[in-house]
Amino acid sequence: MQGVRTFAPGRIELLGNHTDYNEGYVLSMAIDLGITADAKVRSDRNLLLHSEQSDDGALIPLDAELSPTKTWADYPLGVLKELLKKGVKLGGCDISFSSNLPLGTGLSSSAALEVSTALAFLGLFGEKLDKLEIAKLCRAAENNFVGVGCGLLDQVSSLFGAANHAIFLDCRSEEVEQIAMPPDYRWLVIPCAVKHELTGGEYNERREQCYEAAKRLGVPALRDANMAMLGGDIGMSDVVRRRAMHIVGENQRVQAAIPYLRKGDMKDFGALMYASHESSRTNFENSIPELDQLVDIARKTPGVLGARLTGGGFGGAILCLVDEAAAEAAGHAIAGKYRDQTAHSTTPIVCQSGAGAQILD
Repeated sequence: MQGVRTFAPGRIELLGNHTDYNEGYVLSMAIDLGITADAKVRSDRNLLLHSEQSDDGALIPLDAELSPTKTWADYPLGVLKELLKKGVKLGGCDISFSSNLPLGTGLSSSAALEVSTALAFLGLFGEKLDKLEIAKLCRAAENNFVGVGCGLLDQVSSLFGAANHAIFLDCRSEEVEQIAMPPDYRWLVIPCAVKHELTGGEYNERREQCYEAAKRLGVPALRDANMAMLGGDIGMSDVVRRRAMHIVGENQRVQAAIPYLRKGDMKDFGALMYASHESSRTNFENSIPELDQLVDIARKTPGVLGARLTGGGFGGAILCLVDEAAAEAAGHAIAGKYRDQTAHSTTPIVCQSGAGAQILD
């Protein structure tokens, strides 16, 4: 094939904040926004990367030792390295990326970039991997090449998405289930207009604190812990205990949410979202004042059933569950009050569930 176009959606994390690398449970949803990759074969053994959103590109000899560039190009380069490591036969190509997915808002643009790249390489050179293999390969690219210790959530969400469905991921068994959702609701993503950068130390620090908590509790991962185990004198600092409390609570909230989705009880689902954010604020401390302020405004806005930060935190955006008919008005009202209170301008994004990553032609 001389040319191929692929699309990979971003995702919304509905519930299950930071549970993925703790072998826990997550509910997510692929959205109708994402990254498109246009790829064509070259006559030489070079890879040319270009993005419509960036002036800097990269021309990389395919047979050279790949090293991180500390730019956006590291995500596709990491995918390239993992594909070559796997023995996939690739040739030179040009890949140009375009996106309608806002960057730095916790919608997992990095995973969408990785997945669109992987599908472009595979489609262009006639290679096949199943969805879960692709997800694991893209996670390895981010872990090993970019240096962010993410779990499997973002890549699975991008690949397994379906319209009017949430995605349940058991991060230990790697079981993926699509769960039908009622169609007459929308999801508002509201950026806080504060820089979001997960290659800093906070994400990896939280990960290490979770691993420390599991070790001190004598369990393989925090998925195996419960709240009773976190009471009393258990030989861990208050900070590490609170990190564990967040993960244990999030796993419980995901499990409680699934029956609500199945019977269309979105009011109780929304209450779990508020509880999740409060735990992020007090226990995991991956919220920031601007995100807290947005959630507080959303809670008082007609039509909003629930709100919480989404994604890694430390900036980014909140997610609101909203009645379909109220979505535009609620987004406008929240943005206006937030601007009045903070002087930050934000543009709400109205999302709905979308199809998973695919080769378009």
